Parts: sequence; C-alpha cells; structure tokens
Amino acid sequence: MNNSQRHNILVVDDEEAQRSALDGFLKKLGFNVLTAPDGPQALDFVQKQSVDLVLTDYKMPKMSGYDLLLHIKKLRPLTIVIVITAFGNIEDAVAAMKAGAFDYLTKPIDLDAMELIIQRALNFHDLKKENEYLRQQLKEVKKPVEIISQSVAMEEVLSIVMRAADSKVSILIEGESGTGKELIAQAIHQASARRFKPLIVVNCAALSENLLESELFGHEKGAFTGAIQQRKGKFEEADGGSLFLDEIGEVPLSLQVKLLRFLQFGQFERVGSNETQTVNVRIIAATNRNLNKMISNGTFREDLYYRLNVVRVSVPPLRSRREDILLLINYFLNKSVQQYGKSIDGLSHESLDILLQYDFPGNVRELQNIIERAVVLCRGNLIRLDDLPDHMLKLSQGALNPVYNETGSLTERVGAFERSLIVDALERAENNQSAAARELGIGERQFRYKLNKYKIKKTKNGN
Repeated sequence: MNNSQRHNILVVDDEEAQRSALDGFLKKLGFNVLTAPDGPQALDFVQKQSVDLVLTDYKMPKMSGYDLLLHIKKLRPLTIVIVITAFGNIEDAVAAMKAGAFDYLTKPIDLDAMELIIQRALNFHDLKKENEYLRQQLKEVKKPVEIISQSVAMEEVLSIVMRAADSKVSILIEGESGTGKELIAQAIHQASARRFKPLIVVNCAALSENLLESELFGHEKGAFTGAIQQRKGKFEEADGGSLFLDEIGEVPLSLQVKLLRFLQFGQFERVGSNETQTVNVRIIAATNRNLNKMISNGTFREDLYYRLNVVRVSVPPLRSRREDILLLINYFLNKSVQQYGKSIDGLSHESLDILLQYDFPGNVRELQNIIERAVVLCRGNLIRLDDLPDHMLKLSQGALNPVYNETGSLTERVGAFERSLIVDALERAENNQSAAARELGIGERQFRYKLNKYKIKKTKNGN
C-alpha cells in the first residue's frame, strides 16, 4: 500500500485476540498501529496524538463504537472511522455510517476486503486533509463558495483546484450542463491571490459574434452603428483578476484568433482601434462540448485548445457521484424551505427512493429545480411522489430497485441498492471494469470483490 508508513491507525476492540490479530496484519502492511481495549482509552489516544483512521468494534463495554464515533467526529472531524459489527447487526453499522463512519466491516473479517476499504478510506482522508486548506480559504471570502460534496470524485476535483488556484496558468473546466462548472471557477478565483480583484463572467453562447467581440474587448466611439461612446470590455474590467469564459466552444473562429493572441502575449485591441491594450487577467474557460471533436471538425483551433488546457478540471456528472445526492437533497431542501417559508420535515421513502436512483441528465441544477418545485407544491409535511415531476413518476412503476421501500430487511435493501449501482456503472462503461470502478470512486480490486459478492457477470451491453 503506497505511503502507508505515514498513516497512523488505531484499533479499538475489547477482545484481546481480535485486537492482536488486526494489529499484526496492519503492521505487516506498513502502518503505524495503536491499540486500545475500550472507548475511553481510544479517546485519550485521539486527543493526544495524530490518528488518521480508527478501526473500532461496535459493541464494547464502557463506550459503544457508535458513541466513540460521535466523540471522535467532534474532536477530530478529519479522522476516518470504520466500524466492525456482527453480520446480524447491519442496522447498527448503517446507523454509524449516517453518523459519519466511512464504512463498516462484518465479522468474521475478510482481511482482503478490509485492506481495500482502508486503502480507499486513507486515500479519501488524504484528499480531505489536502482540501481543508481550500475550504478554509473559501470560508474567509465575503461571498463564500458552497461546494456540497462528500464523494471521492469531487474531492479529487477540489484537490486539482487547490493546487492550481494560485498559479497564473489558464484552466479549462469540462463537464455536462448543470454540474457546477461556474461554481468551480468561483472556487479557483477565490482560492487564488486574485480574489481581491473581480471575477468577470461571460457566457459565450448568449451573444452573437459581433456583440461577443465588443463585450470581451470593448469598442471605440463610432466603431459601429450604436457605438455612441467608448466602452471598456470584460478583459479590462477583469484586470488583476480572473475572466471566466463559459461555453468556450461557442466562440466563433474569427474571435478564437484574438483570444489566442491574448493568451500568448496578454494584449488585445478594442473594436475600432489600433491601440494595443495590455492587462493582467487569468483565463478560466468552461465547456460542455467535446473540444477534441471540434478540433477534428475544424470548428475549434488546436493551438487555442492547448493554451486554454494547461490545467484541466473534469467535473463528474451527478450520476457518477451518487453518494452526494442525499447530501445535496438535504441542502436544497433546507434552502428552499427557508426561502418559501414552508414547514416540511423531509421526503417519503418512495420519493427518496426515486431521487437516489434517478440519473439526473441535468445534474445538480436539475436536482435543485426538482427539490425547489417539490417544496412549492408540497401540501403536507413530507414531499411525496405526486410532488415530483411527471417524468420521474414513471420510474416509480417498478423500474427501480426498492431501497427505501418498507419490504425486505435493511441488509437486503442496502445490498440491492449497491448491486444496482454496480450494474448501472458496468452498463454505462460497456463492461469495462476499470472504467466502472473509476466512475464509482473505488479501486479495481474492491470492484472485483463486489462483483463476486453479488454474483454479477456481464451486463446486457456485453452480450
């Protein structure tokens, strides 16, 4: 396991044999291992020294693993906690995960599965720790950027943002419509030294060629009909700050030449002027189009693409980070309830079931609109199926696996949901296991383990 030597793991179990076995196994993997026979001693370790991950039994005297988890999350929010429980007590493990546990293991412990979960947990821990600096910076600005996520995929995006933010290079943000590309651009700007200067946003798809040129570069008095006075463009307004060019793929070829010149020399001319202007502007561009395909078609300049694409940030679609869906639902629900003065406690099992398995072609923006609409239409204290859009109601007619339905044990429902996510990812990846594992944010070994666990073979697309 890479870099395991720098990670400290605390094993908490009242059974000495189990504690000793885990201690030996983890030390062989190269970790620094601490052990504690109960919760109070474990808390003492956590208070006095750095612990990256806690592996704790659920049922122990003096303090349960659940209570230990709550104390650790208050003391050290970045410390990862994995709970160990008996197979028949999955409900306890799920309750612990809702309280902030990263994952759970069942007895008897499968050591290969444990190694995979720990590896994934520590990778996530390192990303979270690295990104904490970025989040603190974003909180300190006047208008904080709210990036709602807990997925590995989005933490990797934030890691790139944090490392690239303070450089001068251009950044290209790729992603489907509604994934939050402008939010990422705001985070880049506000995490940089340019945050005290303006971030100017231009939607390149919203303006005609002539208007876009004038909007970006400004114009002189009399440059065209209606130009009754000199006007500064967005490049000059953004001097010292950042210019966010949304939908960069919509810029016509004639203007791409001028953008390329600016990226090469930092210079441009206003429309109707031969006088060269020089400004200090950092370019952040975004697109939902395939620019490589546009290059092949001759509609986007290859040299401009490479000037823009010094650092690329790929924002994943919401369907690829499903662990964020519930978090976003709660965020948008609380926001809309406050905005419209409604008294709503939450969502029914059926409506939540639909939302958790829906693919959201419109991504986060679509989810926000769905929740806002539901809050407006809701007549009781729970959002129900008839508060959701009509096209989603069709999904409730047996098309989805029951996750939050009342039938079946909790273990069966959780297993059915996990299995459905894996099958869906395989179908989208055309049975490419590596691609499906990346989409789900897990390692290939863990993915193969789950394929065997749920007896999943090739999906329909592979036949």
